[in-house]
Amino acid sequence: MVYYGDREGDRGTLLVTKEPSPKEKNMNIQNAKEYIKDTVTIYLKKDEFGDYRIPVVSQRPVFLLGAPGIGKTAIMEQIAAELGIALVSYSMTHHTRQSALGLPVIKEKEYDGDRYSVSEYTMSEIISSIYETMEESGVKEGILFLDEINCVSETLAPSMLQFLQYKVFGKHKVPEGWVIVTAGNPPEFNKSVREFDVVTMDRLKVLEVEADYTTWNKYAKEKGIHGSVLGFLDIHKDYFYHIETTVEGRSYVTARGWEDLSDIISLYEEEGLKVTGALIGQYLRNERIVKEFSAYYDLYVKYMGIYRLEGILRGEPYAQHIEKLKTTGIDEKLTVMGILIDKTKGLIRHVMGEADVLKEIMPSLKNAQNQETIKSLIDAQESIMASKKRAGSLTKDEKNKRRKMKAVYEEILNSFENAEFTGDSSIKGNTETSDNVSLKNVVSSIYNSHVSTLKEEVSEVKSAISHLYGFTAEAFGDESNEMLVLTTELTMSDQAAAFMVTFGSPEYDKYSELLKVTNRNAELQSEIISML
Repeated sequence: MVYYGDREGDRGTLLVTKEPSPKEKNMNIQNAKEYIKDTVTIYLKKDEFGDYRIPVVSQRPVFLLGAPGIGKTAIMEQIAAELGIALVSYSMTHHTRQSALGLPVIKEKEYDGDRYSVSEYTMSEIISSIYETMEESGVKEGILFLDEINCVSETLAPSMLQFLQYKVFGKHKVPEGWVIVTAGNPPEFNKSVREFDVVTMDRLKVLEVEADYTTWNKYAKEKGIHGSVLGFLDIHKDYFYHIETTVEGRSYVTARGWEDLSDIISLYEEEGLKVTGALIGQYLRNERIVKEFSAYYDLYVKYMGIYRLEGILRGEPYAQHIEKLKTTGIDEKLTVMGILIDKTKGLIRHVMGEADVLKEIMPSLKNAQNQETIKSLIDAQESIMASKKRAGSLTKDEKNKRRKMKAVYEEILNSFENAEFTGDSSIKGNTETSDNVSLKNVVSSIYNSHVSTLKEEVSEVKSAISHLYGFTAEAFGDESNEMLVLTTELTMSDQAAAFMVTFGSPEYDKYSELLKVTNRNAELQSEIISML
């Protein structure tokens, strides 16, 4: 609960104020991301003279209040990456007054002809990190994100209140161009929480964020969260974020826990290691949920083997699987479809990632003149990754993309240098031997090779989609709920929708039209809006 007035006690008398309505005050993490992104954009807006339209002193820090593990830190990284600015993050529970404000030093100063010893402070570690980030990354604007701001130590609390009001640690101000975003947990989640008084709250933009499975589900599907996690949570939405107090103490399950569990399951499966309840319990701190998810995961693995689901996508015979599905319960049917859809979307994500890399490098390769140009492109990828990493805005997806781009450039450079050394006229061209012409031949050869590989992969994905639609039609029928789920899932996925637009799928087009998925989604949205 956020208090918009001061409570009776040490800080004075409670001032009764009108609180925002639930619709204004509570939001999911995606809403919060867009709100903060808009706020940062406005704060960084300049006038014709290059001055910030809203002076730093008037820029209210954002205070993001929400339960632990719902993704507050993750959205800050996404915002910084999307806006192309830097990010400096600190967890304030790890700071003492000295590390936040700096250490005292004795200076000699003269006043009215007399000399005095005066205490001053070195620069705050937090402020110095901002300057170091600007210097090393070359990015002059950014976000200073201070997490667990309402859980600072007693000795640091007064200085933090001063910082939130005046953007100053000791004598050192936050540089212009840096927007302050803070986050904290409500009192019910952390005994160390300190409530801000009305003077401080009046200088903050307060956002209360709630755990929302629907929003996280969309993020999780695009990110490629393990199918067993998504399948289980689709059945048990109330387990997505779950905190309870038992006789043995407080137990909890958070969005962060599910995402970390997904990553470890994928790695265990790659290595052929067994996923046990003990492993799951390291990420989900609730005994009942651990047992239920363990049982679900075992079924997930069992269905993968019984139905040979990856074989279905490759076009292997599935008549016997259809007969078995007809006699099973709805949960098993949904799980099987969930696995097949998850595997298909994984294939689509890979192909679209490769297509994005080739699209990105094409313009630079067209303008490549010589070896030095290719070397500069390689160096540029390293420089961009290093700069964004130092700025705190390098996402995993962008890092993978930059590495793939760099690998193609290196392949071109190595092939060209090897062709020069061996005098390979088939690559260099047998009529002209200038660097310009021969490099273009190498570029064309390698780029076309990657395009050919991509075409093969696209063909395989289109075939998998075709097999999946064929299986679903035979097992459940053309206008079944399972067919609707399949088509809706592909429609609502950004990557899958982009694949359909770019490469097409006759089966998707057929069932999308037959089931009127777009119209049915619009009708559903209208129904939801009318209920609000």
